[in-house]
This record gives sequence, structure tokens and C-alpha cells, in this order.
Amino acid sequence: MKKSVPKDVVGRLNKLKEAINHHSHLYHALDQPEISDEAYDSLVRELETIEAEYPDLVTPDSPTQRVGGTPIKEFKKVRHEFPLWSFDDVFDFDELKKWDEKVRNFMEKEDIGEEKLEYCGELKIDGLKVILTYEKGILVQAATRGDGEIGEDVTHNIRTIKSVPLRLSEPVDIVLEGEIWMSTDDLKRINVERQKAGEPLYANTRNLAAGSLRQLDPKMTAARRLDSFFYDIDRVSSGTSKSGAISRDEGALQNFPGEQTGELQLLKKLGFKTNPNFKLCKNVDEVQKYYEEWTKKRHDLPYQLDGIVLKVNSRKIQEALGYTAKSPRWGVAYKFPAEQVTTVLENIVFQVGRTGVITPVAHLRPVVVAGSTVSRATLHNEDEIKRLDVRIGDTVILQKAGDVIPDIVSVVLELRPKNSKPFKWPTHIAECGGDGKIERIPGEAAWRCVARDSAVQTRRKFYHFVSKHCFDIDGLGPKVIDLLFEHNLIATFDDIFTLKRGDLLALPRFAELSVDNLLQAIENARGVTLPRFLTALSIPQVGEETAFDLAKHFGTIEKIEKAPLGEVESIYGVGPVVARELTEWFKVAANKKLVKNLLGQVKIEKLKVLSRKSKVETGVGAGIVGKTFVFTGTMPTLERTDAEEMVRNLGGKAAGSVSKNTDYVVAGENAGSKLDKARELGVAVISEEEFLQMTR
Repeated sequence: MKKSVPKDVVGRLNKLKEAINHHSHLYHALDQPEISDEAYDSLVRELETIEAEYPDLVTPDSPTQRVGGTPIKEFKKVRHEFPLWSFDDVFDFDELKKWDEKVRNFMEKEDIGEEKLEYCGELKIDGLKVILTYEKGILVQAATRGDGEIGEDVTHNIRTIKSVPLRLSEPVDIVLEGEIWMSTDDLKRINVERQKAGEPLYANTRNLAAGSLRQLDPKMTAARRLDSFFYDIDRVSSGTSKSGAISRDEGALQNFPGEQTGELQLLKKLGFKTNPNFKLCKNVDEVQKYYEEWTKKRHDLPYQLDGIVLKVNSRKIQEALGYTAKSPRWGVAYKFPAEQVTTVLENIVFQVGRTGVITPVAHLRPVVVAGSTVSRATLHNEDEIKRLDVRIGDTVILQKAGDVIPDIVSVVLELRPKNSKPFKWPTHIAECGGDGKIERIPGEAAWRCVARDSAVQTRRKFYHFVSKHCFDIDGLGPKVIDLLFEHNLIATFDDIFTLKRGDLLALPRFAELSVDNLLQAIENARGVTLPRFLTALSIPQVGEETAFDLAKHFGTIEKIEKAPLGEVESIYGVGPVVARELTEWFKVAANKKLVKNLLGQVKIEKLKVLSRKSKVETGVGAGIVGKTFVFTGTMPTLERTDAEEMVRNLGGKAAGSVSKNTDYVVAGENAGSKLDKARELGVAVISEEEFLQMTR
């Protein structure tokens, strides 16, 4: 039989809950306590006493319900209401200015009235992203980011974090994003305890925060003392998304802010902990000052940072700019300087690319940097070698950031060998063919072979043309290409599709079965998508991602061939250098003939690319859009290049190496160091079957 509850008890209970929530917010979110810890604990004990006597009064938002008593058996999957996007990265002021220029170019095309372009700069906390859902102001669900479409339900653990409100100051429905983090002091504390127990130590706060949030027992999470910052609203009350027309409800939402800075203030008003160190910047110069300030001060904070995040402050401009298949155009992550180490430069060698561009490469004494062993670094060009005054035998400072190729930053002059001589740039390189003469490209820092059709360049173009990322002709590798050249069977790309059975049977080491297999592979390659076709042509500056962007914008090779420079430049992610190279390439008569002859042999298939709207509405490939995938090992049914193309067609990114920005590693048999790296960084590892499920 239910025990009747006196009205004065209900009144006292509600006042206790209100007081406890108020003082908890002051202490954990604002760092402005008004009462002692002992007084606070006394209030909690009184509330626990009342709830113990009257169990029916216990509600999910009660301060006593932060830590549950029973561990869960497993984490349930949660489909996010809105896709979660990843910001593109920039690493220096020049890259930042280029991004700012793209934003301004896009703004010129959109009708945004008198809106002013300003940026909201926020600290980029090195933690774990979570998405919270409140109904009528009560926390009902918390989920990890997962793949951006599906995460894990961690509500039981989020409740243990005292800076996360269980009840908001207003009864609103809201979906928002934030970061869960652990302080550096708590990392040290936990590592001291683990060292005493003979257990392995945690490497950083991010990995420990992620592991703490994925504990089945919430008591374990509570003991880790996690904290939070919130920064983005996906939906409020009306049920409409941030990227659409928004009508807000009553109270704090009556005048919903049209700026990111105002959104942060609203979150704070509702009871969320926000990072106070954001700054409104009027231009990129102010952004750079903000960045430099926190580059110096980041180690003074109790949490770890890996950069700053910039967002266009105006919501109206954000909506006009929209999204690419990978990220929002209105935001970018500006990363702090990369990890640096020292090593010895043992030699400088030159590589001749298939377009004839010459790249100096530093051969280094092997060294571990940013989690991997490197023995090569790019020196970019002659100007870079002169600027660094780098010499063979020098001790150099090397840096690597994420997936970026290692760079030599400077020379440790105190360790320079005696009698060292400045490096002399060559005038001839044997691999260029002919007399080996090289020339500097007008208006650029790069050098190239004078002879554009040297044997080395021509054969490398063919190696590239038949590779998996291009026409993918199985059995037509470098050795066979070399053999076909030696017997004068090919000179241009279209010659491949005119090869006959008799031609191949006359070659050494070619039997009937191998000939039939190769001819069938050539036949299969006659159908090709436009991005692969473009990539295969070896147009300077046009790689897989650019080819995909061009194909998506123009749709046909004929339109690309006739495209004016201005239109090509306007494509997001292309830029003036790529646009100039592309349009100049198609002006050359020999290149036009090459394309015409190829089109006489192959058919360009229609590129199937889902729009963002159709991905969200139909769910087709929804788990791919905006995510970064890395493939490693041997897959049961998929070739790696096919899987990467599937990712791009569905709006994702296929990367070659694993970083903390990787969303998924798809691992097959005999997966190697990439799998180890994924586990070290806490990146989700899935099978081919799980990947295929995401594409449907």
C-alpha cells in the first residue's frame, strides 16, 4: 500500500532539488560556489532521506540519481537525429586566409542582405564529442558521436558528470552537442594509482575520457571525475534543424540568437557549462591573434587543447554557405603546431613525377614522430632548401601533423658538421630523358623536365592510367607496360584498348590463359566513371578528390573541356592554381586529341552521387556522409579502391593513414600498423560486412 505523502514534505523535496541543482551549477559549471562542500552535502543527505522514506517521489532528474546502482550489460546503438559533420583543418595563417577567401567568394554568390562576416573563435578541446537530448527540460538521452549517424547510448554515464544538468532552467526540447573531457591533474592522479597497482598507464586525457565514458558500470565513470563544455544546438523545441528556417518557442527561446556567440550565451542560460574563452573576431588578423594567444597559454589550462575552432558567427551566412559532402563551409579547425623531433639528414634525392615535376626528398635517419616511424620528408622545392639552408649531414627539426607528410622545419646549426657545403641545385636529372635538362616553371617555385615525354614520365603516366584508382586494369602492371613499350605496341592510352590476341601471344612469358585474362580485364575497363577518367589523364594538380568535385559540378567531360577559368575557380576545393592547370591542359591540341581518341574506345558511366537531402531522407549511405574511412588488410569481397570510391560517391572521405580525425578503420585479413594505430587512438574498427551495411 502506497504511503501518503504530506504536502509539506513534497514542498520541502522540491525546494531541496531546486537548491541542490542551483548550487551544483554554481560550483561545477560556473566555478562560483556560494556554500561550503559540507553544507551542500547536508542538503543532498536530507533529500536522500526523504526519497528513501517516500520512493514514489524519486524522479529521473533528481540530483540523487546521477549514479545508477546496476551496471548495464551492453551499449545500445542510437541513430542521431541529425548527421554530425567534421570540420576541415588548416595548419597555418596562409591556409586560414585561403579558407577565408573561399567563404567570401561563396558569400558573393548568395543573397545575405547586410549580414556582416565575423568569426566566433572557440577553443578546440581534446575530448570526446557527445550529443544530448532533453525533453521538456529533462535529460532523456546522451550518445557518443560514433560514425556521425549512429552512436552509443551513454546516458547512464553522462548522468554522473556533475557539470551536465539533469534538468534545464526552462522546460524546452533541445538536441545539442558538446565535449566531454578529463583534466590533466586527474590523468596524473589515475596514472599514479595504476602505477602502484602495476597496471599500464594512460597516454592522454582524450583516450582516458573516451574509455571512462564507455564503462558499463556508471560508478567507474563517476570515479573518473569527467567534465563538459557545450557549444552547438542542433534543434530546439520547434523540431526544425539548425540548417533550416527556425521558429523558436517561449522563454529563453523567444528571441533565439542569430549568432554563434549568442547561442553560447543561450546554452549558458539554460544551465550548460560553456567554455568562457571564446572570442568574436572581425577578420582573420584578429583570428590569428586569438590563435597565437592560446598557442602560448594552452598549457596553463586544466584541460588539453589541439587548436581552435572558427565558425562564421552569423547563422544567416552559415545557412547560405551550407555544407560540402564532407564538412560545413562555415567552419574550420585551426590546429596548433605539430609535434617536433630531431634527426639527421643523410641525403637529398630527386623524384620525377608523371607530369615531369621534380620533387626533392630528404632521406633521414629513421625517427618516431606523431606515433609513426619516418625516414623520408619532403623538401618541396629549391626555394625551401635555400630558405632552410639545409645540408647533407645536418641535424634537422622534423614535424608531422595528422596525415600530413613530414616537413623539415629548421636546422640545428650548433650540430652542423665542419666543412659542410650549401646544397647545389642540379641543372640536369637523368630520369628526365634526352639530355636530362630541367627548367623552372614560370611563376612557381617548382622545377620540371624540359622533355615532357621522357621515357620515365611516359611510363609512369601509363602505370597511373591502369592503376586501381583510375581504369583498374587487372594484370596490366608496370612490368607488362614496360614490355608493351619495348615491343612498340603502345604509345598513347587508347592503344591499350586496341591490343589484339595475336599481339600479346607474341610477347615472352605470355600464354593463352594470361592473354585471355588480360583482354577481358581491358574489356571490363571500357566503362569508367568521370572522376576515374579525369584522374587517369595525369592533369597537373588534379587528383582523386579534385576529379570527383569537378565531375560532380560539371557532369560531363565535354563541359569540363569547355569550362571557363572563372567557373572552375568557383568550385569549392578547387582554387586558382588547379583551375589554371586544368583549363591550360585542355587548350593543348595533343591533349584534346588524347581525350577524343579515348572516348572512341571507352564509355563514361553516369556518376551516382546522392545529395545530402536524399541521404538524410532515404537513409541510403547515411552512415558514410561526412565521415573519414581508412581501409587496411585484405577484404573478403571488395578491392580497396572500389571501397574508397564507394565512400566518395556517398559523400565521405577515403584517407590513406589513420589519425584522430579518422571515423572508421575497415579492417580485413592481415591488417597491419593501421589497425594498431586505430586501437591506440580509440578509432572505431569495423569489418567489411559492417561497412557494406552502412552504404545501404
